[in-house]
Amino acid sequence: MTGPPRVDTAQLMELLSVSLGAYYGDFTVAAASENLTASQGKALTVLRRGPAAMRALADTMTCDASNMTGIIDRLEKRGLVRREASASDRRVKNVVLTAEGERVTDAIRARMHATQDGLDRLSDQDRDCLYTLLERVFVSRPVA
Repeated sequence: MTGPPRVDTAQLMELLSVSLGAYYGDFTVAAASENLTASQGKALTVLRRGPAAMRALADTMTCDASNMTGIIDRLEKRGLVRREASASDRRVKNVVLTAEGERVTDAIRARMHATQDGLDRLSDQDRDCLYTLLERVFVSRPVA
């Protein structure tokens, strides 16, 4: 007896592409509602995890350091982030979210209705499974 057809890697990659496109579109509209570009919104989202050095932030966002400087300059001018000298190396500048930056980041996430609606359709078990799978694919690194 044969089971359902197996999903191959190309099909998974296509579904990820569609999913990320939908997420990114939802995110871009939500960021624009706060008068931010998608890149500015992404920087705030990354910083919501914790302070980051400018170089690390540029690497995480896969952009040039000079572009990152411009993004952070504009966010700092709006009072959404601040630069602080690193405690371990005074030459390094860490970027930190301000309370207003946290509020704006939370507002962006709250306005991502299409993404929220999709995730809300999942059962608790499906949500746990999706989290585990995404973490395994994109976050966890195998021990060498």
